[in-house]
Amino acid sequence: MIGISGIRAAAERIADHVVRTPTVRSPGLSAFLGVPVTAKLELLQRTGSFKARGATAKLLSLTEAERAAGVVAVSGGNHGIALAHVAAALHIKATVVMSRTAPRRSTDLVEASGASLRLTDGMAEAFALTERLRAEGLTLVHPFDDEVVIAGQGTVGLEFAEDAGEVTDVLVSIGGGGLISGVAAAFRALRPQVRVWGVETEGATCMSEALAAGGPVTVDLSSIVTTLSAPSASRLTYDHVSALVEDVLVVPDAEAVRGVLDLAEHAKVWAEPAAGCLLPAARQVVERVGEGARLGLVVCGGNTTPADVTEWTRRFGL
Repeated sequence: MIGISGIRAAAERIADHVVRTPTVRSPGLSAFLGVPVTAKLELLQRTGSFKARGATAKLLSLTEAERAAGVVAVSGGNHGIALAHVAAALHIKATVVMSRTAPRRSTDLVEASGASLRLTDGMAEAFALTERLRAEGLTLVHPFDDEVVIAGQGTVGLEFAEDAGEVTDVLVSIGGGGLISGVAAAFRALRPQVRVWGVETEGATCMSEALAAGGPVTVDLSSIVTTLSAPSASRLTYDHVSALVEDVLVVPDAEAVRGVLDLAEHAKVWAEPAAGCLLPAARQVVERVGEGARLGLVVCGGNTTPADVTEWTRRFGL
């Protein structure tokens, strides 16, 4: 299990490379949800999401031999963008493997950073290709199955716990579980009374299905939210979530997109569906814990375009 000492060490290591993002009370979201809401605006992080933290922590930890071999990562979008950007800054050759369903903006940003981009027909195939490239000698930077990466993502929770006022419940989106593992570990150490809730979208439910099965399982992926579409959790992230997280809530894709629109209207932030899914889940949390809830939302990323949101809005009739 990741401890607070590891998260603090990661925070010191990456401090000169990442942004300490704002933690703000949101009057608009508070009025919208009917309870006080504080938002951690991680969409203002370098490369537009929290992923820059874990990627930086991992790349800075590599040996000279590992750096010389070059790095490889599989991504639904944000991890690849972050890795490509940080690797370029550190003069490390990077290969990013993504599904063809990844947003065009994500693939463009990966290539613009100078990384080699490899596209596959789906996320399961992307993970398989990444393993083959690792076997050929590249150094793997896994998006979530890595203690160093999780400690890096845990710096989000470290900052949130230090900067937020009174919160009772914190909501965090789940792809493979790296972010929520680190955030939950930080809150358990610093604010053990705070409940941490995970959020997935239908068609990207690797963690909720792992919890139901008693361990990681492979799931079929169909969500439009590619940044949450991991084919399975890892034992590492499963162990953290099963021990530290109150529950994992699942919302439809349409509600995640509606959440994007609601965040724009009520919080004045431009988020992606991986963050938009927090709002319908927040209503579920308020129903379960009561009106005394004081919510914290980790707004994890904003890497989406107006064209993407327009298309999804039309598709779901919003």
